Formats: sequence, C-alpha cells, structure tokens
Amino acid sequence: MKYQQLENLEAGWKWAYVVKKHKEGANVTRYIDTSEAQAAVNSLMSIEHEPTKVIEWITEHMSPDLDNKLKQAIRAKRKRHFNAEQEHTRKKSIDLDFRVWEKLSMKAQDLDATLSDTIEYLLGEANRSQNANKKVDALKKDLSSLLDM
Repeated sequence: MKYQQLENLEAGWKWAYVVKKHKEGANVTRYIDTSEAQAAVNSLMSIEHEPTKVIEWITEHMSPDLDNKLKQAIRAKRKRHFNAEQEHTRKKSIDLDFRVWEKLSMKAQDLDATLSDTIEYLLGEANRSQNANKKVDALKKDLSSLLDM
C-alpha cells in the first residue's frame, strides 16, 4: 500500500463524511425505524472526538449501502492528504473562464499534451518570443546609431 493508514485521522474523516451525508438527507444508518435511526445519529454526533467509538459506530450502525462510498472517499482523502505533504505532488487549482479553458483544451489536444504541459509550453514560447523581440529591438537601436554617424 502506497499511503499509510492513520486510524485516528481517518476516523475524523469518516465521522465528517457520515455527518455530511446525514445533513444532505441520506439515510446513514442500517435502521428502517426512524426513531432507531435518529438515536444512532444522535450517538454519532456525540462521539466526534473519540476515534475508536466512531469506528465502532460505523461497524455497528452504518448503512451497508454507504460502506463502499465511504471507503472510496477515504482512499481519495488519504491520497490527497499524503500528496499535499510535498510541493510537487500538491494539487493546485486555477480559476479559468470557460472560453479560456476551451481554447487551452483545444491547444492541448493539438499538442497531444495535458493542460499543465500546454500551459508550460505556451509560457516557454512567450518567453522565447519576448527575448527574440528584445534582441531585435537592440539590433535596430544599434543599426540606427551606426547609420546616424
């Protein structure tokens, strides 16, 4: 396994996930009876800072339908958590207008590259163009000073 499982940390993530699903209106318990389900949810709310009890609650009361989704969410959260420790693997986001994203996406397809590679390529091209323009301007200035003599 690439990413280490940290039980206390993940128990907090699991608690937050189940509570979020409950607040969204999903049935997070295995109970059909609403009073049983509400009692289970109330007990969940009271054990937020007790990781072992959260794990026990999940084992005992959580809906089996939610189990697979919880595992997937925790795997993704674990990956993001460990990738965020190093700068080069940390996920970054930028806010693009749709039309800008569309143009960038089309250019990436033309180059057969990722969006990140395409941005890097375009920035490199812009720098090379800027340097070439500076050299041309310097040559023009030198040439005009030679002709003025």
